[in-house]
Amino acid sequence: MAHKSEALGSKRKLANGSKEQSSKKPKFDKKPSRKQESEEDVSDDSEISEFSDQDDGGASLGNAKSQQNDDIPFRAKPSNNEPGKTFEKGQNSRESHIKQKQLALERKNAKPLADELHRTKKLWERLRLKSKVPKDERQKLVEELFSIATGRMKDFVLKHDAVRVVQTAIKYATPERRKMIAKELKGTYPILAESKYAKFLIGKLLVKGDDEIRDMIVPEFYGKVRKLINHPEASWILDDIYRGIATKEQKAILLREWYGPEFHIFRTATDDKTVPTAELSQILEEQPSKRGPIMKYLLDLTNQLVQKKMTGFTMLHDAMYQYYVNVKPGSEESKEYMEMIKEDENGDLLKNMAFTKSGARLVCLLLAHGTAKDRKQILKTYKDTFQLMSTDPNGHLVILAAYDLIDDTVLTSKSIITELLGKGEQDEVSNVVIAANDPNARLTIRYPLEGPSKVLFDAGRADNLKLLEELWEIRKTTSKKDPEVRRKELVAALSPQLLSAIASSPLDLISTSYGAQLVTEALLSCVGDKSEALQAIASTAQGNPNEADAAADESANEAIPREHISKASYGGRMFKTLIAGGHFDKATRRVIPVDPPLHFADILYPFIKDHIMAWATGPSSFVVLNLLEADDFSSKNELKSTLKKNKKVLEKAATEETPEQKAAREANEASAEEQKGDKKKKGKKASAKKEPAVGNMGSKLLLEKLKG
Repeated sequence: MAHKSEALGSKRKLANGSKEQSSKKPKFDKKPSRKQESEEDVSDDSEISEFSDQDDGGASLGNAKSQQNDDIPFRAKPSNNEPGKTFEKGQNSRESHIKQKQLALERKNAKPLADELHRTKKLWERLRLKSKVPKDERQKLVEELFSIATGRMKDFVLKHDAVRVVQTAIKYATPERRKMIAKELKGTYPILAESKYAKFLIGKLLVKGDDEIRDMIVPEFYGKVRKLINHPEASWILDDIYRGIATKEQKAILLREWYGPEFHIFRTATDDKTVPTAELSQILEEQPSKRGPIMKYLLDLTNQLVQKKMTGFTMLHDAMYQYYVNVKPGSEESKEYMEMIKEDENGDLLKNMAFTKSGARLVCLLLAHGTAKDRKQILKTYKDTFQLMSTDPNGHLVILAAYDLIDDTVLTSKSIITELLGKGEQDEVSNVVIAANDPNARLTIRYPLEGPSKVLFDAGRADNLKLLEELWEIRKTTSKKDPEVRRKELVAALSPQLLSAIASSPLDLISTSYGAQLVTEALLSCVGDKSEALQAIASTAQGNPNEADAAADESANEAIPREHISKASYGGRMFKTLIAGGHFDKATRRVIPVDPPLHFADILYPFIKDHIMAWATGPSSFVVLNLLEADDFSSKNELKSTLKKNKKVLEKAATEETPEQKAAREANEASAEEQKGDKKKKGKKASAKKEPAVGNMGSKLLLEKLKG
């Protein structure tokens, strides 16, 4: 269907296929010819007298009756109530226009609440000037606005030019007045949702998060979900309420209406006794005989919205997920549903689904149960969308699922990895830096390197890990490739771009904790020549740790101090892990070295050799300790000799309080004083806390190492 503006803007065609006649007037000579003068002399006198008073020099109209139906496809006729646009005798066009404006104003003033509406508009014009109205004046204007609108809110909100007045009243209203407005509008919210302008008023009432107003508005949408979700205006406000405002119970009541009309009709009987559930599996288990009608009703409603291209609703994606998880995998129902989703012409349905929780999970299940052809088509739909998906809390799950489920890793690397990391060197560096520091995008880069580690999937991502484990079970029946082989092939596809980015821009990557973690995992897990990348990372340790580096700020054309990498705790951890050459395995209580070994100790030592004592007595003292413990470190004797010569420096560092410990002690003392005062007030005895250890622990262990 053509867009509304296109339909209005298109040229109208006549029945015979020719275009509508132009409204441009034909040109005429200013002076009539002698032939025209002679013809006018013999024209009917009555006809001349009829038009002479209003003739403005245009062409002669001739016989009006004979031309009534000639060359005029449509003729506007005056209605019964309004006169046509005809001039009265002795009246020109300007006078006629003034009279028409007067008539329009009289009709407007004759409408109900005309005076009140006129005054409120004047108040609104003043109130919307945020910076130019003094606070006292604004308060007076608000009071006057409420004095006019109170008791007449319903009359105002249903007028397109007056609803903004009510919105302004809500904006400056106190919580009590906001509740008063909500109560006054009670019973009209579904009607307001269907209005192009009034629907925003519902959002303004709900945005403050008042539970009483929420519980007043949301129940008015019960029983009207099917009607409103199909409405071009109401559907969006309904979905916004469902997605961001409604409680868990209210969401369940709204979603249940997708299963059939009886879920609203018979809902009120159990309102006060049981909490409703929207889990379709539980409903079908309790009422197995109704499976057919419920599934048909749900399918029809979802298909209806898909066909209308109204596919951006969270409620729709929740309903679709409930349908798919309750059909048997591989059944005709499942295959038909897959086809319905794939047949969406522009792929908007799949793209929208990737950015909601239920939608992303449904796409993951479609990838798991689909054929190789289905997976390829789904990936094709997301072309030019993967970067946006990688930073989304739900969208990045689709990428992780694709890594685990698609056997054709060449297709995966070309479709996903190339888009995530870019093609040019400059794009690779910037994209890797951005991805490394984004809480969601970093998983799409590090997941092939680390797998489902606890570092990536902490307690907050337990649901995501549970979904991936479910996909692994499905993969056993749909995939032919060994999971470890698939992972190694993906690592091989990632390696060239990651190692290149590390080698060309090491300082940008290790400037944050997440970036340093990515560098560590890349250097341990990537395949290929790592020598340039290892050398680049080692070079970031050069310089005196007790002096800040000057980092150029290109935007400001000036140098800003940058803290030495040894001062950052994550920097020390990165160097320690790279020196060890692998990750520590808790089960075997030892480090599992990578193959081939990195030999990072020999690469790092030349860069820190001149300032080794600053490292040994600073926050990253454990890096020096790891150098002594490394089996493949060739300059171990030289390092021991240097440390022994500066034994007194080590002893001083091992016994003196570090700046970090001093700051922590002072904070603890201040906290203890506050607690002591509180306990005295309550009559309780203050408990003594154990004093923390003083001195650099790494320096202490180095001294013990030297004794041995």
